[in-house]
Amino acid sequence: MVKKILIVDDSPIARKMLKSILPKDQGYEFYEAENGKDGLEKYKDLKPDVTFMDLTMPVMTGFEAIEEIIKYDKNALIIVVTADVQMKALKAALDLGAYMVLKKPLKREDLHAALMKAQDSLQRVE
Repeated sequence: MVKKILIVDDSPIARKMLKSILPKDQGYEFYEAENGKDGLEKYKDLKPDVTFMDLTMPVMTGFEAIEEIIKYDKNALIIVVTADVQMKALKAALDLGAYMVLKKPLKREDLHAALMKAQDSLQRVE
């Protein structure tokens, strides 16, 4: 069951937008981080069910954060949310262990579909 959601993005507006299009009636607990390093630390503290991760951030990139989170928890569900449309970058994120990639600007239906897919994956693991 998806309860805890961590949103890692250096843009406060992007974090707010993502939260605003998530379903309000699911009782999600939201946590935010402003760069990959902060995201990694919060991941270790919170053990979120799903992490939404931007790729281009200061201090530690999303690529580096994905790699470190997967080393820490190979079952981490990381959904990359990026404006980067280069296939090489998207493939690199998936190769590092990201669960899936969503492109910015996010569409509500894409985000909901991604959450449902993540929910299904979590139920198979439990």
